[in-house]
Amino acid sequence: MDPTPEIKLAGILAPLSALRGRGDLGVGDTAALVEFASWAAAKGFGLVQILPVNETGSDHGPYNIVSSMAYEPSTITTTPTWLPELSQQAFDEICARHDIAELREGPVKYAAVKALKNDLLAAAFRVFRSRKSDRVRVRAYAKFERDEADWLGPYSVFRALVAWNATGVTTGWPTEHRSPAAAEDWEAGLSADDRKRFRDLVRFYRYVQWVARMQWKTVRAACDKLGVALVGDIPVGVSIHSADVWNSPEIFDLSLSSGAPPEKVFKSDPFTEKWGQNWGFPLYDWQAMSHDNFAWWRRRLGAACEVFHFLRVDHALGFFRIYSFPWRPEDNDRFTDLTPDEARALAGGRLPGFVARDDSSEENRERNRLQGEMLFRIFLEATGTHRLIAEDLGEVAPYVRPVLQALEVPGFKIPQWERNPDGSMIPGSEYQRLSLATFATHDHPPVKKTWDDLLADCTDPAKREPAEREMRELLDFCGAGGLPVPQPFSSEVHAALIRGLFACNSWIAVHQITDLFGLAERFNIPGAVGDKNWTTRIAGTPPEWDAAYPAQIETAVAALAETGRLRPGMD
Repeated sequence: MDPTPEIKLAGILAPLSALRGRGDLGVGDTAALVEFASWAAAKGFGLVQILPVNETGSDHGPYNIVSSMAYEPSTITTTPTWLPELSQQAFDEICARHDIAELREGPVKYAAVKALKNDLLAAAFRVFRSRKSDRVRVRAYAKFERDEADWLGPYSVFRALVAWNATGVTTGWPTEHRSPAAAEDWEAGLSADDRKRFRDLVRFYRYVQWVARMQWKTVRAACDKLGVALVGDIPVGVSIHSADVWNSPEIFDLSLSSGAPPEKVFKSDPFTEKWGQNWGFPLYDWQAMSHDNFAWWRRRLGAACEVFHFLRVDHALGFFRIYSFPWRPEDNDRFTDLTPDEARALAGGRLPGFVARDDSSEENRERNRLQGEMLFRIFLEATGTHRLIAEDLGEVAPYVRPVLQALEVPGFKIPQWERNPDGSMIPGSEYQRLSLATFATHDHPPVKKTWDDLLADCTDPAKREPAEREMRELLDFCGAGGLPVPQPFSSEVHAALIRGLFACNSWIAVHQITDLFGLAERFNIPGAVGDKNWTTRIAGTPPEWDAAYPAQIETAVAALAETGRLRPGMD
């Protein structure tokens, strides 16, 4: 696939975890993704977009990753068809010890799902290490070990230490585990039995990552055959408890915690509304990374390009300057109700702000611009032309989008936020071709929820006028100004929104799967407390969607043809 902006693309965004497949074990996996891509291709979509699939921490959030290179093991399809070392008998016996029906119902139950998949992978690994595996696979594994040794070696030791300590919170580890050198000395002092047990763990995690890489390349091959572009996601940061920080702390600034400034659209909790989002990721030390010509980034992006046709670069603004906190997220509650002076005193004289510099002077703005331009040039060298998509949403500095446009990196267009100086919505026909248009990302309410909220506001005399105006603007943007407002979210409103986005001039137009089907469920609420984020699953497998959402799908397919966005080869 040779991406070219001359050919408009239409896509669907779905978190992998939210998908269901024929062999479903409680969470979306590589097999479910192939089924999803096959369904999308048959309907005429030319692109499917997912969220990050790097290995995650205990909160299961796809943007809180414990490795920039390792895949999340739960994305692996652990059926005998996809995992040759696993016999049908072993699969059945292991599944019989778990409540599969319970796992398949309702939201993702991460702890139970991961326990099941770990049992299945462990059984497959026992067969593999007993030399009963296919010789071709054994040779492929040996090549993977050699080719990926620079990251796989440290990662597998780190991952074994997580299991050994029964916690991924590295600050709770004993001193002899907190660095690669210390861990090597510690391992050398183990008894023969303990050393063998630890080495077996290391080998297991290498095997898991080899299986993951093989499966993800199978997904890529399937998408190539289908003629569907696969969009991956590069999170802006890595966890402070990650293999990357453990192995290479010198390329990070561990004194600050990255995040985003307050935004009016995020009012999920008092802290986020007042101070912004505190993600907890350490900052990058760009000077330290420059010493080897940003090898960490080149390796990360290069590996991702082996699987994905496009890469969404999360929080692109952060590569120009990043909002940071002088305290960790676990301390947020201490600062929620403080004044700036009180917070500064408690945080050692600092407040949240942009790093390395804010935009308060022309000199600062120019230095920020040059930094972002330099980094995106590095990223383009590692990926190639028209492979990156920059998530440039939030508090956008005036120099960010001109830099991205000059480098031919598409940015995002959220119609509700794209405004002329007089406050009116910019027509979709005026969007730059090098852009991705969507009504909602994983962080935002689906359009049905947005519409329902506006309808509720129309019952309040103080809110009615702006709510009706926003409804009218959305319909005007979609070329459906004749529909009356206010009105409930109807099939006519939904059809207008589907077609209106596809009609814009953007190279890529993506509907989140909930928007495609007219659903109100959310995958994530930024700043929300609790364990419901990232657990939502879409009802039914892709073949079952046709019966569940016939009118919505018919509308979308018709809109693809009408707006010239049918998948190439289906015209």
